[in-house]
Amino acid sequence: MTTTDPKAARRTPAGAAVLREDVTDAIRVAVFEELAAVGFSKMSIEGIARRAGVGKTAVYRRWKSKLSLVLDLVSAFAVQGMPAPATGSLHGDVRALLEVASYALRHPVASQVIPDLLVEAARNPEIAETIKGVLLDSQQGLAAAVVRDAVARGDLPETTDPERALELIIGPLYWRTIVVRDDLPKGYLDSLAKAAVAALKA
Repeated sequence: MTTTDPKAARRTPAGAAVLREDVTDAIRVAVFEELAAVGFSKMSIEGIARRAGVGKTAVYRRWKSKLSLVLDLVSAFAVQGMPAPATGSLHGDVRALLEVASYALRHPVASQVIPDLLVEAARNPEIAETIKGVLLDSQQGLAAAVVRDAVARGDLPETTDPERALELIIGPLYWRTIVVRDDLPKGYLDSLAKAAVAALKA
């Protein structure tokens, strides 16, 4: 007579049933490389699998389509988040926010992938909503924290609009980095921080 080991029944399945993390990581890297190389519209599961060195089934077992794959990865990039500046002064907070935003906008996801996805967002509401989370919602939270602290110190009036503050602070940087794609000259962030603070106080 044989008995079934209850522990054996609860063991993690082996072989094909296990999603290996190293394979998942390789696929994620391949997605960013494929997006940067050919753009979203020309990107394919076949191309991603080839770059990752895996079969197409390995991709489909994790994501049902290239859209769900890209949205998942872009969302993960947004979740990384940025810490809210807390330097003790409005100029310091604005300068710190610009520094972190400048670094983020030079990331391959932003500098090469996001512009292409923005084009796709005009045709696909799902992409548009996710990109909004990456480019707007998370940074609005940072701007709100900067404005809240500045109001508490008496540096800004209570009527200051965090959304407008974000546009004044990040707008020129985004334009130069993502749209114009120019290198930032020496002292650019300092002068931009000074101009943004003056505009916020006006």
